[in-house]
Amino acid sequence: MTKPIDQTKASTTSTGAPAVSDRNSLTIGADGPIVLHDVHFLEQMAHFNREKVPERQPHAKGGGAFGVFETTADVSKYTKAALFKKGAKTEMLARFSTVAGEAGSPDTWRDVRGFSLKFYTEEGNYDLVGNNTPIFFVRDPMKFPHFIRSQKRLPDSGLRDNHMQWDFWTNNTETAHQVTYLMGPRGLPRTWRHMNGYGSHTYMWINKSGEKFWVKYHFHSQQGVEFFNNAEAMQMAGMDADFHRRDLFDAIEKGQHPKWVMSVQVMPYADAKTYRINPFDLTKIWPHKDYPLIKVGTMTLNRNPENFFAEIEQAAFSPGNTVPGIGLSPDKMLLGRAFAYADAQRNRIGTNFHQLPVNQPKVPTNTYMFDGQMTYHHSGAAPVYATNSDGRPWADGTGTVHDGWEADGTMVRSAYTLRADDDDFSQPGVLVREVFNDADRDALVETVAGALLGGVRSPVLERAFDYWKSIDADVGLRIEARVLHGSAPEPAAGMSES
Repeated sequence: MTKPIDQTKASTTSTGAPAVSDRNSLTIGADGPIVLHDVHFLEQMAHFNREKVPERQPHAKGGGAFGVFETTADVSKYTKAALFKKGAKTEMLARFSTVAGEAGSPDTWRDVRGFSLKFYTEEGNYDLVGNNTPIFFVRDPMKFPHFIRSQKRLPDSGLRDNHMQWDFWTNNTETAHQVTYLMGPRGLPRTWRHMNGYGSHTYMWINKSGEKFWVKYHFHSQQGVEFFNNAEAMQMAGMDADFHRRDLFDAIEKGQHPKWVMSVQVMPYADAKTYRINPFDLTKIWPHKDYPLIKVGTMTLNRNPENFFAEIEQAAFSPGNTVPGIGLSPDKMLLGRAFAYADAQRNRIGTNFHQLPVNQPKVPTNTYMFDGQMTYHHSGAAPVYATNSDGRPWADGTGTVHDGWEADGTMVRSAYTLRADDDDFSQPGVLVREVFNDADRDALVETVAGALLGGVRSPVLERAFDYWKSIDADVGLRIEARVLHGSAPEPAAGMSES
């Protein structure tokens, strides 16, 4: 029998103790790293990773292919990673996906697309886990399970619900930038081949001298960038739910190998302390005028999987998989994902998912992880502990780490420290006014109004109007008029673009 929830009490842990916070993870200072003894976050994330079996929780519907990354530029002043040495060619795997839909959902639903890459480098596997947009909905991993659930299905009817996703979005205004991307043309890429990709997070690069830099990855499609409109996407969802998967497979089969140019934005290490935007906030971009793109190389997909389940469905990615010359950053979402992604694969595929051929590195390993379900590769009779006296080597690094950063402060549960340009609405407003054209803005009004008409109720509806007025006053008023009166007013003067 269902145990009733006491609606008068704040949330608790699974053992009934009061939960400390469902909004902020525990960090060293507002901008510092998440600590391992944030038990509530770890419990929430570990349970979230095990909610659904066996398909992925987010990013369940997808496809992918193998290829090669070639570094064509000299970026050795920024990183010592062998992968990014000029002339290096590295085998790789790419997986593209939607976020919210289940494994059988249509490819062409309006959604963010996952853009996950695995590089089989000579120094071990490097995974770059991003999306087709350079930002994300939330900036603290404590909110991630709540966000994903708001995109899923109601507990009683089992149906998806516009009301609950708008409830989450409007209660968390940091979502505004990504929601604007999603409701604009970029929410409906025509194919995976015709969309850009981004590492989204901020990462660290380290050169041979030990100098550190902050970087953001950009992948620009050389096929051009093309989108569906709402009607085309809806029609394709009914005609061919696997359209994106089929398009990529068929193109490669015909020898039409899609290519992307990879560039990075590079921020000097010290700039992060004083830059007007928090460079580790996943809901923000770095303006290109401040940190222009630097070309690195090209990614080409040229081989289809021989077995979809073995090579794509069982492919396991984690941003925690780094190699020398590449590190993480104080981005809270990145740090949370570094734990969560690998843990999700341990649940979804098994303890030894890294031993599956698609996940194995191309270099020898010497790991002290052993046994567990489905063990195939093993260390024989060698010692399974370190330190040992029988000659099996172990790692013994001490002192300052090459890929670390400074953190000093009291342990707090807090949002990032606000900087000059760190509000939630400025960047999505720029996107609407300066990147979208008139047709894009008109389509945005119709898309958002249509979504809000789909069962969004008071007080969420009124909050959604305010949300869009905060992004852009004119667009917000047009959305409100379209929903309440069935017709949108004319755009305000000065909104058209040449």
